[in-house]
Amino acid sequence: MQLPLRSLPTRLAAGAYILHSGLEKWRAPAERAAALHGAASGAYPFLRPIPAALFVKLLSAGEIGLGATLLTPVIRDRVAGAALSVFSGSLLTMYLRTPAMHRPGSVWPTAAGTAVSKDVWMLGIGLGLIAGDLA
Repeated sequence: MQLPLRSLPTRLAAGAYILHSGLEKWRAPAERAAALHGAASGAYPFLRPIPAALFVKLLSAGEIGLGATLLTPVIRDRVAGAALSVFSGSLLTMYLRTPAMHRPGSVWPTAAGTAVSKDVWMLGIGLGLIAGDLA
């Protein structure tokens, strides 16, 4: 199986970005771990019992794995796209479940939500990889 040439730019850009993000979180200080855990557990209450430091390690490992998946050419586009779509879907769900991140009655972000709302591009890339592979 060969990776289609049309997939290289999106997989490289998304994969490198997500891999870097995961590596940066691996040694996150306690304050950053608490902030990330707080944001996630506010949208996903089942995450509350997980200690912040462990949560950030798991998040970091997930991002490293996803980034590596996107950068590995032998992994089919539909598999990489599905993984990226699930990841970005969870971020967008967190965005929509957190009222401070978007304007009341709207999907448009507040200043606090811009960092997460822009991740909609990852959902587009993921769905595009799936669609391109199935076409």
